[in-house]
Amino acid sequence: MTNKERYIEWVGQQEYVPVYMQPWWMDAVCAGKKWDVLLAEDANGRILGVMPYLLRRRAWFNYIIMPQETPIGGIWVTADTTADKWQTAEVCRQIKEQLDGMHLAYYYQKYLPGSLCVDAMRGLGFKTQERVTYRVDDLSNPEALVASFSKNKRRQLQKAQALGLHVERGMNPEDFYRFHKNCLLARKRQISYTREFLLVLERKAKRLGQCEIISICNAEGQPYAAAFLVWDPHYMYFLIPTYDPAFHDSGAGTLLVLEAMKLAREKKVHFDFEGSMERGTAEHYRQFGSTPVKYFAVEKYYRPIFRLAIWFQQVRELKFR
Repeated sequence: MTNKERYIEWVGQQEYVPVYMQPWWMDAVCAGKKWDVLLAEDANGRILGVMPYLLRRRAWFNYIIMPQETPIGGIWVTADTTADKWQTAEVCRQIKEQLDGMHLAYYYQKYLPGSLCVDAMRGLGFKTQERVTYRVDDLSNPEALVASFSKNKRRQLQKAQALGLHVERGMNPEDFYRFHKNCLLARKRQISYTREFLLVLERKAKRLGQCEIISICNAEGQPYAAAFLVWDPHYMYFLIPTYDPAFHDSGAGTLLVLEAMKLAREKKVHFDFEGSMERGTAEHYRQFGSTPVKYFAVEKYYRPIFRLAIWFQQVRELKFR
């Protein structure tokens, strides 16, 4: 069996593996690209930990980065292994040795909040960068939830109510793509994924009952804001939100977050804004009574010249933008 086949079988035996590390997710977000898995095992061949990854190539360089629209990943260890720091360190040592043997130019993955593997990888010579996501764990009381919002967000909810805005679930993914694209164009920005990418991702997630596209509309059904949501047994992720800038003062964006949280409550999961290091976006998320939660990106330049190649590419993109 290949590593990927063993991984698929192993995932089916686990009580929990995050949605972003599921084989079906990797199939969707890496369509047309090469993804595989590194495995760490004990002396009896039992899998102790895994690291699914996307392998990319630029010029003569092979490198590992996060797949598109995949905010977290890295190394995931079995539930019994996490209780043993020595075994966790052994998992990371085995993964590190396999990475060393891949002749990479660069490695970059963002690990899940609370992962003990971050310290282990740091001890093995990898650099780490602190990042922050924002979570709301207690969704049990809708009134208390709204009360935890800032005064500004509660005022925006009142605006949305006065305008008669309402939520609609099950937005067609093609309509969502067009809406998102047009919202970005209005800000003179380009969409970062293709229509085909979204359709494949939505189809696979919908088949498993792990996604929904919700929209905030006026009485005529015109969307003001929308979001692509995905979830697993623990968290719902505010993966791709978008807002029409023509209606930025309507309260639609705030109502969108509230309705997403209500859906998370129905699914009996917690809510994760999926993080943002942009000051404005982070402040926006904090106003919903969320709690900042640290997580870490882990990286290593195996070939320093790759850093220079990335710099030249960025300069070129800026020049011809």
